[in-house]
Amino acid sequence: MRYATIGILLLAWGLLACDEKEEVSGPSVPFPDYGAVLAFPGAEGYGRNAVGGRHGEVYHVTTLADSGKGSLRDAVSKPGRIVVCDVAGIIRLQSPLAFSKNLTIAAQTAPGDGIVVYGNHVSFSGADNVICRYLRIRMGVNGKDGKDAAGVAYGANMIFDHMSVTWGRDECFSINGDPKKPGDQPRNITIQNSFIGQGLQPHSCGGLIQTTAENGVTLYCNLYIDNKTRNPKVKGLNQFVNNVVYNWGNGGAYIMGDTEQTSEADIRNNYFIVGATLNYDGKTLGATAPFTRYNEHFRAHLSGNYYDGNKDGVLNGRELTREDCTKRKQESGTEVVITPTFLDKPSDVHPAIEGLMTARDAYEWIVQHGGASLPARDQVDSYLVEELTSLGRKGGIILTEMDLPTQGPGEIKSGTKPLDTDNDGMPDDFEDTYGLDKNDPSDAMKIASNGYTNIENYIFLINK
Repeated sequence: MRYATIGILLLAWGLLACDEKEEVSGPSVPFPDYGAVLAFPGAEGYGRNAVGGRHGEVYHVTTLADSGKGSLRDAVSKPGRIVVCDVAGIIRLQSPLAFSKNLTIAAQTAPGDGIVVYGNHVSFSGADNVICRYLRIRMGVNGKDGKDAAGVAYGANMIFDHMSVTWGRDECFSINGDPKKPGDQPRNITIQNSFIGQGLQPHSCGGLIQTTAENGVTLYCNLYIDNKTRNPKVKGLNQFVNNVVYNWGNGGAYIMGDTEQTSEADIRNNYFIVGATLNYDGKTLGATAPFTRYNEHFRAHLSGNYYDGNKDGVLNGRELTREDCTKRKQESGTEVVITPTFLDKPSDVHPAIEGLMTARDAYEWIVQHGGASLPARDQVDSYLVEELTSLGRKGGIILTEMDLPTQGPGEIKSGTKPLDTDNDGMPDDFEDTYGLDKNDPSDAMKIASNGYTNIENYIFLINK
């Protein structure tokens, strides 16, 4: 394991009060100054300020068992934890898994090939202030019919980064308001750098992103792949920036709500690439236009978006225009033109995207780094990237995960966690390098000079 070290190694002691219920102090170690304290450096969009388990305790996942001490289920059952993984492999869920509030899940800390959560639905509803990174959620045919692989029905301040969410039986990953909780609609949520794909037939869907016009969701630098429809389907306040949509079918790519509810979206610098669209039964489904089901109630800024529909194995799409988001039809001999309400610039209500790229650069970045790529890409994600980089020549809409070459989640190598004498979640060599005490378990949760805990700084600097 190597760590990205920045600056000169200087040790200084100081006190820094955190703004939560307790005050902690510790050595000011020479970690990088990342500027404003966000969920983590590089956090974008509406969910960027989630705090997670920063003011709680460290919890170790030590078993792949579905439940019991040291299990992921036990880890996320109580609020106020930074969860690290000492094991790697497949966690086979025997029942749905629900996350508590104020949690940080750092699945990139696992050894080997990391963690796969397989076989059932995962709920983040009510999991306010959650930070979840590098976790693979793969539901599959054994999950309950009509359930999403992962979802949020209510709650606020969440960010999902470098996730891989696949094989939903309804949607793969939805953020969809619960009508029974009108006062607690999903809000201030980001999904970024993630793979959302291979929704299972007969209801192969990427996800519903449906909030109100006041409650924002950001989708940034994600890959929607091998979903027949809803890539995603959107209502409410939405940022859809630097994403790639590949191999959707005849149900739709970005679907604009088709409702009288007012929506407002910033749709910039995305790439829509038509795949082979082969259904599990061998038939070719075909693909819709990139944007469908719009009306005047959907207010949208669209710029820098590209469409590649020729399936020639080369990324050579054309830039989309407003005409690609315009429908004409005849009613009683009169032409009726249907469009969203076009905005010349993104609304000021949306947070700035600091890592904005061109659509082509976003494609390249996703190929190299997207999904749960740490500690290593697994066989399923590698197969998805193989499909994507075929640029139209590959791509299937599947009935079951057993249709894949991996025949399910594939092999996940175990590996061995690094030596951690005080069991605080930070390896000895890291603590030695940064002047921490490898015999003091309390220093993991102390606040460093850059505003993050020492263990968060370790997590940021992992480079495997």
